Amino acid sequence: MKAFPRTPLAAQPAQSHVEHTVLGGALVPWVGPTMEVYSPTMGESPNGPARVCLGSIPRMDGAASLAALDAAEKAFDYGMGEWPTASMATRVEAVEAFIKAMVAVREDVVRLLMWEIGKVRPDAEKEFDRTVDYLRDTIQSVKAMEREAIHFREEGGFLAQVRRVPLGVALIMGPYNYPLNETFTTLFPALLMGNTVIFKPAKYGVLLITPLMEAFATCFPPGVVNIILGRGRETVSAIMETGRIHTMAFIGTHKGASDLKRLHPHPHRLRAVLGLDAKNPGIIMDDANLDLAVAQSLAGSLSFNGQRCTALKILWVQKGIHDAFVEKLSTGIEDLTWGLPWENGSKITALPENGKTAYLNELVQDALSKGAQIANASGGQFDETFFAPTLLTGVTADMRIYHEEQFGPVVPVVAFDDIQEPIAYGVQSPYGQQVRLFIQHPESLGRLVDVFVQQVGRVNINAQCQRGPDTFPFNGRKDSAEGTLSVYDALRAFSIRSLVTFASTGDQKALVSEVLSHRSSQFLSTDFYL
Repeated sequence: MKAFPRTPLAAQPAQSHVEHTVLGGALVPWVGPTMEVYSPTMGESPNGPARVCLGSIPRMDGAASLAALDAAEKAFDYGMGEWPTASMATRVEAVEAFIKAMVAVREDVVRLLMWEIGKVRPDAEKEFDRTVDYLRDTIQSVKAMEREAIHFREEGGFLAQVRRVPLGVALIMGPYNYPLNETFTTLFPALLMGNTVIFKPAKYGVLLITPLMEAFATCFPPGVVNIILGRGRETVSAIMETGRIHTMAFIGTHKGASDLKRLHPHPHRLRAVLGLDAKNPGIIMDDANLDLAVAQSLAGSLSFNGQRCTALKILWVQKGIHDAFVEKLSTGIEDLTWGLPWENGSKITALPENGKTAYLNELVQDALSKGAQIANASGGQFDETFFAPTLLTGVTADMRIYHEEQFGPVVPVVAFDDIQEPIAYGVQSPYGQQVRLFIQHPESLGRLVDVFVQQVGRVNINAQCQRGPDTFPFNGRKDSAEGTLSVYDALRAFSIRSLVTFASTGDQKALVSEVLSHRSSQFLSTDFYL
C-alpha cells in the first residue's frame, strides 16, 4: 500500500488572517465574525494527522453584501457612472495596470493555489500564466471590437452606428477547481465592457485572492469592483433577492444555478452565463490507437485528480480492445505519484471538498455491490482528504457512478459491443458538455460526429476533453451550461448591442457630424483605437 502524503509540522505555513475586503474602491476593515480556511493536505500535529489551518477570512452577512451592491449600483449609476461611460482606452489602461500588479505577486498566488486546493506546482503556475494571457488576449479582442464599431451602416434611408454597452451590475462567482482562471475569464470581460462587479470568490481558493485585493481597490474607480467573502447562502442570497443584479456568471452545479436564479424576482431580466455539471464520455472503438487512447484517457480522467468539468467522467470501451485497454490504463494509474502539491513529480493530491472522500467511497461501494470490480492495485483506498485513483470495470446502468458526476479520481469503464449503447447514453444523458471519440475509421467517425454535435458542445477526436484554446467557444447543452464563453464570446455575454440611428439626409448628417467633430458623445465616435 502506498503511503498517504503528510505535511511535516515544520513545513506548514504561517497562518494568514484576512481582516478586510474591497468595498467602494477601498480596502475596508472587517470587524465581524470570521471563518477558518483549511488546506486539503493533512499535516502532522501533536494530536495526530489534521488538516492544515491556513488562516481565516471575514464571514460576511447579508447586510455587508447589500453594502457591496449599493456601492456597485452607485458606481454604475444607470449607465452614467464614471466606469460605464469611460472610453475603452481608459478601461483597458485600468486592466493593464491590474495585470502589472498581478504579475508582481505571481509566486504568492501560485503558493496559495497549491496550499488551498491541492493543485500541483506546474498546474498552479500554468493556471496563473494562462490567466494573464487570457486577460491580454481579451484586451486585444476588445480593441478589435472597438475598431469595428466605428463604422456607420446605411440601410433604407437611415444611417446607424451599433455599439455594445454594459448591462449593469454583474455578480461573478467562480469554481474552486480553477478559482483564478475561470473566475477572471468572466470577471474581466464584464469589467472591460463597462459593468460594475460584485465578486464572490470560490468556497475553496479564497485566500489566493487576497494578494490581489489592493490592486482591485486601486486600479479601478470607486465601487467598480466589490468583493464579498463568506458563505454563499449568507451573502449572495440577499443581493439576488433584490432584483438589482443584471447579469450573473456562475460555475458550479445546475441545481445551485437554478436556486440562485429562482431568488431573482425578475429572472427574465437576468443575463446568466453558467458553466455547470458534466459527465463527459470517452468512446474507445476497437480500431483506436491503443497507446494514444490510454495516454489521453489517463490525463483526461485524472489531471488535477479528475476535478475538472472537462474531465472524462465515464469511458465506453468496445469489447475487442477492452481488456488490453484496462490493463494498460491500470498500469498507468499505478505509476502516478501520490504527493504534496509542491513536490516534484506529484500527480495525485488531496481533495479540498469536505466529505468528498466519503462520497467517492459511496460510489465505489455501490458499484462493487452491484458487480463492478476495482482493476488497479491501490484503487479504493482513502483517508480523510485523499482518495487513491480508482479504476472501476464492469460498470452498468444500475450503478450510481454510471449517472453521477464524481468530480474526483474514480474512473468508470463500461464495456460495449454495439455503438448504439454509448450513443443512447449520450442522447439520454441530462448533460451535454463534451465527448471524446477514439477511432480511426473515417466513415464511422463521420457518423459519430454527426450524432454527438447534436448532443454536446464540443466533440474531441482522438484527444481528451478540454476547454482551450481560449479563442474556441466553450459551451454546453442540457444541464451543462448556459451561454458561451471564449475570449470574444465573453465580451458579448456581458454586454448588449445598442444603436443610434438617423435619417440619411443632409441636415441630419450635418448634425451628427457636429457631434462627432466636437466629441460630445462617448457612444457616437469614429475615433480609431490603436
